[in-house]
Amino acid sequence: MGLDMIPMGKPKPGFEKRFIEIFEMVSKDNIPQPSFLDKLKGKKYPTKDELLQEWLANQIQTYETIKAPRVGRDKEADEWIRNKYNEIEQKVPIEQFLKDYDGYYVIELAKEQDGVPVYIAMGQDENVFRGQFLQDCIDLIGEDLVNEAWETKLAEATLDYGQRLMTIADKIANEKNLQYLKDQRLPPDTDEDSIESKIHIVFSLAKWLIFYGKNGHGYEADF
Repeated sequence: MGLDMIPMGKPKPGFEKRFIEIFEMVSKDNIPQPSFLDKLKGKKYPTKDELLQEWLANQIQTYETIKAPRVGRDKEADEWIRNKYNEIEQKVPIEQFLKDYDGYYVIELAKEQDGVPVYIAMGQDENVFRGQFLQDCIDLIGEDLVNEAWETKLAEATLDYGQRLMTIADKIANEKNLQYLKDQRLPPDTDEDSIESKIHIVFSLAKWLIFYGKNGHGYEADF
């Protein structure tokens, strides 16, 4: 399956402390259980599912942070979905089609492109980074920095990881005269085993991590 790096929502204002509390409880499977006395008193503790519902209900979605237009709210998203409708062969009534997609975030039209990778994960949202690509870069940046991608991180750790990747990518790019790849969105037209290809992957992931980390989002390592 490989690694997909899925950006997480961030806590709504006032929910920051509870956001981390629930994340720690659920990720470590350390859900508080009522004691014998608590049970006698009829005291209720939230279940894992209830904690997750609370956690998800109090988040700002990544789609908002990347400024993705929404169907039914933004003109460019409405034009995009109508074009999609024109492309499909077996059409349902357009009113039904538009209703089904009302509120849909169009990630490919997002204004903040650093949060939308070119190294995408098939079958996932377009802002999910296919971390498996980093495996090709072990000889360039070392096992430790590559393996760290397999660890789910909250925002602060995400930003820190991105900055460390950027530092080493800058150093290598300066030495090899490849700094131009830092601002090049599309992968270079070179062999995938070339240093150009590998440094572009590291730059792309570093920018993705820094964007989400500085905007308060962590990521889930899914593998």
